[in-house]
Amino acid sequence: PCWPDRTAMFESDSGPGQRFSEPPANLLVGDEVIVVVDDDEMIRKPLKAYLEKHGLAVFEASSAAEFNQLLNSCNVALVLLDIGLPDKDGLVVLSESISRFPDLAVVMLTGIDDLQVAMECIRKGADDFLSKPVHFQEILFIIRKVLEKRRLIFANRKYQADLENAYFRIQLLHQLTLKMNTAYLSTVELDEILRAILVGITAEEGLRLNRAFLLMFDEKGEVLQGRMAIGSTCREEAGHVWAEMREKQLDFFDIVKNIKASCDSRDIEVNRIVKAINIPVADREHVLIRSALDRISVNVVNGQASVMVAPELIRLLGEDTFVVVPLYSPGRSLGVIIADNFVTRQPISANLVSTLELFASQASLAIEHSRLYVHLQKQIGELEDLTLELDKNKDLLVEAERYSALGQMAAQLVHAIRNPITTIGGAARMLSKKVTDETWLKFLHMMVKETARVESTLEDLFDFVKQVDFEKERTALYPLIRKTLMLVQPRMVKQRITWKLDLPEPERVFDMDARQIRQMLLHLVKNAVEAMPDGGNLAIAYTEENGWGLITITDTGMGMAEDSMERAKDPFFTTKTYGTGLGLTMVERIVAAHGGQFSLHTREGGGMEAIVRLPL
Repeated sequence: PCWPDRTAMFESDSGPGQRFSEPPANLLVGDEVIVVVDDDEMIRKPLKAYLEKHGLAVFEASSAAEFNQLLNSCNVALVLLDIGLPDKDGLVVLSESISRFPDLAVVMLTGIDDLQVAMECIRKGADDFLSKPVHFQEILFIIRKVLEKRRLIFANRKYQADLENAYFRIQLLHQLTLKMNTAYLSTVELDEILRAILVGITAEEGLRLNRAFLLMFDEKGEVLQGRMAIGSTCREEAGHVWAEMREKQLDFFDIVKNIKASCDSRDIEVNRIVKAINIPVADREHVLIRSALDRISVNVVNGQASVMVAPELIRLLGEDTFVVVPLYSPGRSLGVIIADNFVTRQPISANLVSTLELFASQASLAIEHSRLYVHLQKQIGELEDLTLELDKNKDLLVEAERYSALGQMAAQLVHAIRNPITTIGGAARMLSKKVTDETWLKFLHMMVKETARVESTLEDLFDFVKQVDFEKERTALYPLIRKTLMLVQPRMVKQRITWKLDLPEPERVFDMDARQIRQMLLHLVKNAVEAMPDGGNLAIAYTEENGWGLITITDTGMGMAEDSMERAKDPFFTTKTYGTGLGLTMVERIVAAHGGQFSLHTREGGGMEAIVRLPL
């Protein structure tokens, strides 16, 4: 078919056609083109020239076969399709093209002004219908309207996708918050949350980044270490997360658990990379340390950033464009997240960095929550250990008090009874040598015998307090010191006494009676604590010199006068209102039984220093 009155198509833009303004240049994006499909060259050529004059990229085809070739080789945005082609019906071409390329815009051209034909074209997917003859300006106007409609469809589609992605992020952040608010975070649960965050960063419905690496400082805060990562392989599975949640109504964390095994086994490369990252915190100029400690996000583009980027990090990642986002709590820096587009090579915008910081804040909360939980568990464990230790050592404390009671009783008996009994016994012996009366001798011998019996009882009692059987075996020293300190800890807290242990590694092992050594340590620590009723400082240290292991116990208490120092280790000598004076005597006896030495000194500035030397 041909168009009657072809000259009408070649009218200039003046006159009535002026109402059709030029199409905006952004109606065709990138390499998009328009194709004019008509078997009449006298129509194709001038129309192509006219549209190119108005800034549109145009190809032409004279048949359905040529048009199909163009569809396969070019990015066709719109086709002006003649309904009557020599090799195939235009309506068939319309249906086939729309089924293969749903986003293709189609304007049908026909020489038959028939409403039924127009309706059939629209039903099969055409965007508009033009009957010949028609002015070029009108064709341009229709092209503009159709392309604008197409762009609006694309924009609306993107808007819908952005809404779904935003909802996905909100849903993820909401579930992360619920997870952290409804359960204490063990290490396993923390890993689960951190992996979920990395899934959100890389998922198609999330931030769409190709790879994400999470690094954390070690327990001492001295080294930044790689912890986990998600890469392109795992990202493909993570991309299905949102669809699964909608279709199967699954919990997000259930899906994350399901893809964990795949991420660990198939994403070998990113796991190798993340495990290879170990940066000492002393390297303050490293981009990862700077980001973590200064709490700033760093966007690295082509290896350049606001701070220096280590070449070895770029080589390890195999990528010179990435973003580093810090993880931190109010009190400390926790680590960083590294993310990039290793596969797609897409740039990382400032808006994307801001959203990534939101995910990083959730990761920071999870890490801090977990650390607080671990710290709480540790404190609970220490409290349980202390309670258990107190239960185990009640007998030891009772025995210590029993020794004090027995020592006090022995001292009173020895000092109050021994001398009078000795005098009575001596007088009875003298009288028995001068009296000859059998009756009196009987009574005098009875007196001598009973006084000897009392003296023997007193001696046995004193020996019971003094004599101890030692059973030595290889025993670590430090646990004995710590356990002894635990026994008096409640009293130290009550008296506002601070304490310090200086027990350098490695652990020392001695041949000793652990029970007696603990008894000795308990007496020395209790003496120090009793000397500081209003508070002070207690220090226990271990050192070695010349083949001896030295246990030094110092306090800032009341100290002792010089004249009392000479008698401090004598039995029954004491400067306390209450006490027997047997404590230091027992300490010296236990130390001597282990081949050691015990000394007591007054410290400059106040307080006492007790030193126990045990042979190495």
